[in-house]
Amino acid sequence: MPKYMLIMRGTDESNAALMADIDEMMAATHRFIEETVKAGVLLAAEGLDHPDQGVVVDFSGEAPVVTDGPYGETRELFGGYFLLDVASKQEAVEWARRVPAAPGSKIEVRRVAGDDETPQGGTESLDERAGRESVGQV
Repeated sequence: MPKYMLIMRGTDESNAALMADIDEMMAATHRFIEETVKAGVLLAAEGLDHPDQGVVVDFSGEAPVVTDGPYGETRELFGGYFLLDVASKQEAVEWARRVPAAPGSKIEVRRVAGDDETPQGGTESLDERAGRESVGQV
């Protein structure tokens, strides 16, 4: 079955709304995760730390430049994700519609490319391949 990533994107306003009722949002998210586990579709789910704790590595110049967060003029920030193993894009969208989200936030649904879709080029070491096989990634 294909894998789909549900990418949580928020604005300053939607993130502020989320924080205003964080206990209810956390409870709703916990219920959503339980539903995906019971349905057997959840592979992973993670939230990210506040943007002011991150850094940006900018490759637009001759050498990479590292800048501490918070980020510059960003209208939407990637706040976390759910990785689902579902039968179709439509099923992924249906799950995305059920994600507890603050008003103004968005969920981007993207299919994860399979191993047969990425160039292998023979650069993977035997140890890397064995590690991926041991966790079912091959």
